[in-house]
Amino acid sequence: MAGLVTTCGILAADLSKVPQIHETQAQRDERMQWFRDAKFGMFIHWGPCSVGQKEIGWGRDANRPWDINGVQTPRTDDPVYDNYYKEFNPTKYNADAWVKFAKDSGMKYMVLIAKHHDGFAQFDSKAGNYNIMASPYKKDIVKAYADACHKNGMKLGLYYSTRDWHHPDYLVGDNVKYDEFYRTQVKELLENYGQVDVMWFDHVGGRDWGKWKFDELFEMMYKLQPKLIVNNRATKFCGPATPEDRPPVTPEFAKMCDGDYGTPEGVIGGMNIANDWESCIHVGQGWSYRGEDGFKGPDDCIKMLVSCTTGGGNLLLNFGPRPDGTFADGEVKVATAMGEWLKKYGESIYGTRGGPYRNGSWGGTCHKGNKMYVHVYDWPREGLALDPLSNKVLAARTLTGGNVTFKQSKDELSLEVAPKDRDTPVTVIELTLENTIATGTLSGAIHTPKDYISELGALLSENAKLEISSTCSWNNPAEYSKLFTGDKVGYAFHTDKEKNPWAKIDIGAVKIINAVVIDNRPEDRRSEGLILSVSEDGNQWEEVWKAKEWTASWVVPLTHVDAGATVPGRKARYIRLETKNDSPRELMLQRVAVFGVK
Repeated sequence: MAGLVTTCGILAADLSKVPQIHETQAQRDERMQWFRDAKFGMFIHWGPCSVGQKEIGWGRDANRPWDINGVQTPRTDDPVYDNYYKEFNPTKYNADAWVKFAKDSGMKYMVLIAKHHDGFAQFDSKAGNYNIMASPYKKDIVKAYADACHKNGMKLGLYYSTRDWHHPDYLVGDNVKYDEFYRTQVKELLENYGQVDVMWFDHVGGRDWGKWKFDELFEMMYKLQPKLIVNNRATKFCGPATPEDRPPVTPEFAKMCDGDYGTPEGVIGGMNIANDWESCIHVGQGWSYRGEDGFKGPDDCIKMLVSCTTGGGNLLLNFGPRPDGTFADGEVKVATAMGEWLKKYGESIYGTRGGPYRNGSWGGTCHKGNKMYVHVYDWPREGLALDPLSNKVLAARTLTGGNVTFKQSKDELSLEVAPKDRDTPVTVIELTLENTIATGTLSGAIHTPKDYISELGALLSENAKLEISSTCSWNNPAEYSKLFTGDKVGYAFHTDKEKNPWAKIDIGAVKIINAVVIDNRPEDRRSEGLILSVSEDGNQWEEVWKAKEWTASWVVPLTHVDAGATVPGRKARYIRLETKNDSPRELMLQRVAVFGVK
């Protein structure tokens, strides 16, 4: 029977109404269009934890059964955290003001925590008593938020954690009681608060798929909210421990579990213009309120939005209100600046699609109709040189009115803006093209030799040899050569977990090396804090560079001092790349290209 899914051999729900299973591409594009156009949303982590300035969920100092340590452990209490709700009375909470704040900041949708891992529900749930109605506030926070979103034309999202480290039945025995409890709460959220646009789940515990009725969950959700968009975490991190615990191996079930979009957390997602995704990143020290210090700067947050947009995704920027329901000054500063920036540059963000050039530390591109927007953070000295574009450029300008010089040939597209016409933190160039750019088009990337220094020279690493500190089961020596050729794979090598993993590259002879270009695996931050050292003999090493922050790629110029001046080039045969960590972790890289004098 079409649409029927079996779980552990038992005939279960009819999922023919679940969009991921049956909809055409055109139907999916229509359902996802507002999300793809929106680009920018507000995440709100808030609850009783803010009273103690503790991280939401993770600040609860008690056992986290099964899904954290892999072993069923008894549930325990945190007598402090579990009683914060008795002091939670956000008398200054004004949902209409929240929505106006988000709109003024340029955000097109909002996602509010309805229940986190700590089990406390921010709504009037009839499924249990551990909720906002038991607090001194005694008013449904989700209802006020939902009403404000509907009244002010804001797309409404709700976060729900399937994990629950407070509930006494969570993962106990066959988990039937808890499975019914959480599906009842999800039903309440989708039945009682009008149109819900996004359901943002966060992780399932346990190893046994037989303890969860995910098929019934999805059937129920789309029956109640046919236009709903669901992220990819409704079933994430569940099992398997043994083969019999695995989910049904069917394309339909896999599509359902994948949800509608990916959710890279705490990092800017790697460029992906084929699949929908959204990076969630917090403005403050953590997800929930942690005091009045430690906020990211506006320029950094603007660049995060641009990087997500040009990479093909959205940014869900997180705010953690104070216990009284107001936002911290550091959050207001960021939101206000982003709103002002988007008033000037919003046309280069909203409604665009990522590409056609691969983004990076220099910036990126996006497009809409016959317009292509080039966002530049760091200008190469010679100007910006991109791989050739088959679409003819008719005109170029900056969105602030500055002049743009462009040259287009069969070999490259080059752009130059005079320093006086550049902007901080991003210069935005609008190119008018002869034809529209099709969604999913990738035309190339910035020309690496013109990235940071005038000339990198010849490729020296094409026949290099690789040695690594350790290997694990994922390592494949057959992939080593791809490290130096630029034929990118997921990773070209994979060390085991170590506190100081390293990779040593031998280019075969002492040469003058001008620069090393390093490409990371998308979204993988295990190379954070990467250190580069060089040696002529493989014994005496000199550290020449350390990454200040993680990016998708680095271009590292090598220099030496000659007659008191710093000039390009350094003699070396060996290059060592390593990380030094407090706890063991792996090291992996996609590409390391060495340039210099042959």
